Amino acid sequence: MDIQLEKKRGIQKKHLPYVAGGVLFLVLVGWIIFGDHASTLKVDARGISIGNAVREQFNDFVRVDGQVQPITVVQLSPEEGGIVQEKVVEEGAQVKKGDVIVRLSNSSLDLQILDAEAQLAEKQNFLRNTQVAMEQDKLSNQLEKAQLDVDMNRARRAYHQQQKLYEESLIAKEDYLKAKEDYELATKKYDLVVQRLYQDSISRTIQMEEMETSLANMRRNIQLVHERKEHLNVRSQINGELGLLDVVLGQNVTAGMKIGQINDLSDYKVEAMIDEHYIDRVKPGLSAAFDRQGTSFALAVRKVYPEVRDGKFRTDFVFTGERPDNIRSGQTYYINLELGQPTESIIIPRGTFFQSTGGSWIFVLDKDGKKAYRRKIKIGRQNPQFYEVIEGLEAGEKVIVSSYESYKDNEVLVLE
Repeated sequence: MDIQLEKKRGIQKKHLPYVAGGVLFLVLVGWIIFGDHASTLKVDARGISIGNAVREQFNDFVRVDGQVQPITVVQLSPEEGGIVQEKVVEEGAQVKKGDVIVRLSNSSLDLQILDAEAQLAEKQNFLRNTQVAMEQDKLSNQLEKAQLDVDMNRARRAYHQQQKLYEESLIAKEDYLKAKEDYELATKKYDLVVQRLYQDSISRTIQMEEMETSLANMRRNIQLVHERKEHLNVRSQINGELGLLDVVLGQNVTAGMKIGQINDLSDYKVEAMIDEHYIDRVKPGLSAAFDRQGTSFALAVRKVYPEVRDGKFRTDFVFTGERPDNIRSGQTYYINLELGQPTESIIIPRGTFFQSTGGSWIFVLDKDGKKAYRRKIKIGRQNPQFYEVIEGLEAGEKVIVSSYESYKDNEVLVLE
């Protein structure tokens, strides 16, 4: 007779691991589907700064520090090198165009002048002797020509006389022919001598012109050396103020070396270094202004320098209206440079969060102000007070604008 075993009801021990595993699996699936996986960090609300996103007028300007400079600065450089012999004017003195600032000495130029003048004297003496010799030759030639004139006239008379006598058969033919040959010889001799005298005259003229040209060149060279010596007096090129004089007595300076500068104080400009972020927006003609002692003074961009150094580029401003009283070189003005027309935009206060995010995202508070969530945004223009938000925020929302350095990798902040 078979005995039937009764099956045990319920979960047996050997099934417990499978049941536990199933439960854990269901919990994990539920966490994946319904859980909040954001990296959350609790922060002290007292250590953060909160700003409001508002729709208001955005004034497109940037504030820069500018220094007053003379409208023109002329470099002071000698045209001729030498040793500093005298400082005629000291720094800060008012000078006029042509005033001597520094006197130099150059012994080499003195020797050149002496040598050139000695050569000129020798050349002039040679020219005088040559002129005397040529005058003597000219007189000898004139005497020779006069004698030839007499000889030719005598030969002509003799020939005509002999011709008449021969025609009347009073003399022999041989005597006639001899008179004729003598006359023809005298004529040829006269023509040759006249031609030689003409060539001699041309040669003397050319020789004299060459010598005069040589003398003129020597005189010009001496004049140039004297001018070089005059250039040892370093003069001001404009009316103004001697702003810098960087030489000492006995110093050897070379031609073209900068030894100082003259400031044109007839007007002033303002030089400013501006962040390279604005280099594509700053153009000549843009308006600017600064306040001093309760008065606003208008400026305009005169020149934008393309070179960027240490993240900044140089810009020159000029006054378009009144100048401040007692304006001085080196004074600092805080300038508001207008980059565009005011427009209505969503704006948020400037803050140190920008250093961590670059303006690409920001923490936005929920309606209760208990949590802040990371959100992508897009920032457009900026001025010293505000950022313009192009995308990602609505008016009325609150954002954290203080530094994100401690929680820049988190997604959610819980404010306590």
